[in-house]
Amino acid sequence: MFSESVSEEALRQDFETLTVSKRLVRSVSQKLRKKNHRGEGGEEDKVRGVSLKCLTLYGRGGGCKVGADTGEELGDPSYRRRSSASEEGKVYKSICGIEDNNFDCFSYGVREKFWKKNNRKDLDLEESVRNSRMHIFLPDDILEMCLVRLPLTSLMNARLVCKKWRHLTTTPRFLQMRREGSCQKPWLFLFGAVKDGYCSGEIHALDVSQDQWHRISADILRGRFMFSVASMQDDIYIVGGCSSLTNFGRVDRSSFKTHKGVLVFSPLTKSWRKASSMKFARSMPILGISEVCSDFSVIQSHQNRHDRQFPRSRVGGVSDVYEDPHRLSLRRQYRNAFDENGPSLLPNRRSYKFIRQRSEQATMKGCKRFVLIAVGGLGSWDEPLNSGEIYDSLSNKWTEIQKLPIDFGVVCAGVVCNGMFYVCSENDKLAGYDIERGFWIGIQTSAFPPHVHEYYPKLVSCNGSLFLLSVSWCEGDGQIGRRNKAVRKLWELDLMYLTWTEVSVHPDAPMDWNPVFVADRNLIFGVEMFKIFGQVLDFFTVCDVSDVEMNWSHISRNHMAHELDASSCMTKTMAVLHL
Repeated sequence: MFSESVSEEALRQDFETLTVSKRLVRSVSQKLRKKNHRGEGGEEDKVRGVSLKCLTLYGRGGGCKVGADTGEELGDPSYRRRSSASEEGKVYKSICGIEDNNFDCFSYGVREKFWKKNNRKDLDLEESVRNSRMHIFLPDDILEMCLVRLPLTSLMNARLVCKKWRHLTTTPRFLQMRREGSCQKPWLFLFGAVKDGYCSGEIHALDVSQDQWHRISADILRGRFMFSVASMQDDIYIVGGCSSLTNFGRVDRSSFKTHKGVLVFSPLTKSWRKASSMKFARSMPILGISEVCSDFSVIQSHQNRHDRQFPRSRVGGVSDVYEDPHRLSLRRQYRNAFDENGPSLLPNRRSYKFIRQRSEQATMKGCKRFVLIAVGGLGSWDEPLNSGEIYDSLSNKWTEIQKLPIDFGVVCAGVVCNGMFYVCSENDKLAGYDIERGFWIGIQTSAFPPHVHEYYPKLVSCNGSLFLLSVSWCEGDGQIGRRNKAVRKLWELDLMYLTWTEVSVHPDAPMDWNPVFVADRNLIFGVEMFKIFGQVLDFFTVCDVSDVEMNWSHISRNHMAHELDASSCMTKTMAVLHL
């Protein structure tokens, strides 16, 4: 029995050895037959630096294991070879341990799969190199310097390239670089468009340098009308307004709600945010905005503003309802500058409370503090208001200021010039609010420029000068009172002698009862809209005050108001920014 088992075991080993030998012979024969068909393929493999003749470099244990489990290494389980014998029983002979052998020891089909896998890696590598040559990789600081010089329209398109560019062009550092750069161009933003009887909430933006109109969707303004706007740095503040209660979205003042909220629109980022709301709801308030120093003090009166009396100054030429702490009448009388540090004619400072508001944010680089003043307008019951309030950008709070006297009249225009908030009324009176000291000053000038009462005067400030636009009848031949003889004139106020001087005449006939004029740097922009022959037309003009002649010119021949309603002529408002 023992001899029989030994003989059976010997026979089984011989059978396994014979099987492996036949397998080796078959594999070597197949490789030799395909030796002549490889030719150029072998040379390409050598160029790529991959030797496919031997598994010595890629085998697990080194050497060449013909018939080894190479399919498992290539990730293909179909090439896994199973054997009934144990690991000790497997016999592998290393017949091609060096690369100089003249035959390939790969199993049939493995070489093709291995070549395809490495060839795919090479193709991916070549494609990545080709793409890297197409794209120019720049450091972020150099990329910022390139993007900051783009026009606004091109900058908006550049933000669509990738998330990195979008993030890079919306950082505070980038916005500050663009704000301080010299590549900015004026943009006009027209608000209050009414279409088909509804407040669409759209903003029409004009690129003055390219004479191109752009439409910006603003759903947050849908249904809101009769608001005022003011611009500071690269933001636009939308203050007050009203909306219909019965017919939402329509311009309907039969039943409406007056707002006291303030919205802030940033055209560079196309973002909206809310600022602190006013203390009183107002529609069409008169706004003034000005930068202040970091240690600016918001001043609030202790006394009841309804009972406060304005003492008369003994100096002749001052208004009978205002004090004269700046000695404006003295300047007019003696034609001499005054000393602002002189305390003799300053009001009693005990009646005022100085609220110091300091913060580390005010000293940060690029952070500019400013104040926004809102006076007049219409209240919740559509009544004219003579109250006012001031907004501090640092504290994000509104504070009441002195009221204008009732006999001053309804405020119709206002602007900030040299730290003074000038306002004029329908009664041809002029007053100024000293922003730093916090009180009103009555200003009595020479003869107020004549104007037609149906056309309210407009105040603008440009290059440190105060201008007024008014509509009056033309002198000379022609009957007084004829509408075709009415002209719009530009007047300048001499802040030293307080005299008005006519400096320019607007070329267009005053067809619009509610034109809008805004100024930025040395330019005065104007927009007039009116309906004629069943169509709404718009005219945009500009005047360069640095020019000696101060001539007006049209800047947009592309009428954008032809699809708007006639009510847009009364609800429109405009702001200008350099972007």
